[in-house]
Amino acid sequence: MSSETTGFRVEVVSPERVVYSGEASQVITRTLGGGEIAFLPGHVSFLGALVENHTRIYQADGKVVDAAVHGGFVEVSGTTVTILSDGAELASDIDVDRARRAKERAEEHLRGEHDAETEGALRRAHARLSAAGGLTGANVGH
Repeated sequence: MSSETTGFRVEVVSPERVVYSGEASQVITRTLGGGEIAFLPGHVSFLGALVENHTRIYQADGKVVDAAVHGGFVEVSGTTVTILSDGAELASDIDVDRARRAKERAEEHLRGEHDAETEGALRRAHARLSAAGGLTGANVGH
């Protein structure tokens, strides 16, 4: 990695729109079966499947862009990190009260029976609440 390399291009794209496009110094996201992964300038080429998660994009000015990413793929190629998501939303676009209600409905439904659709809804609600700062120690339960 060259000492001149200080950032890279980041694109977060969902089927509906480009959610984020800009320069960053680091991206942290969560891959399927691999846990959290951080990408810094000069990272080797990479392709991975994503799970529902709170993705953090660290901008050069020190600001952090928080996003809820609902599955998809992450690709690192050259000086670009691309997240192609089944659904993604910036923290500023998340309705925290609505996400809390969705989380509560999913948890209540899972008390009776477990199904993939409800478990997915719960993971999406957790990703939204984490990205928007709506999770606290008292309501983090998985």
